[in-house]
Amino acid sequence: MRKFLYVLLIFIIVLAIASLFFLDLNKNEEKNSSLEKITVAEVAHTIFYAPQYAAISQGFFEEEGLEIELLLTPGADKVSAAVLSGDVQIGFSGSEACI
Repeated sequence: MRKFLYVLLIFIIVLAIASLFFLDLNKNEEKNSSLEKITVAEVAHTIFYAPQYAAISQGFFEEEGLEIELLLTPGADKVSAAVLSGDVQIGFSGSEACI
């Protein structure tokens, strides 16, 4: 009889842990669906953007409701063209794009 109770207790514990895991997955799916998508174009990956890369990898933007898509765009003229056409919302380039 004790063996049956131990097996039943272990089964209930495993079932409780599994249900918590599945509940957490549903929260993440709901959270990701409500994120606002922002596309960022940059000319080159550089150390100056390290805080941005860290924030993306650590999920700080997701906590604020933003999904960041980072694009590497060859040339400041192409970054400016992408911003002006509305393909990206933010463009990082040097001063040559303004000149």
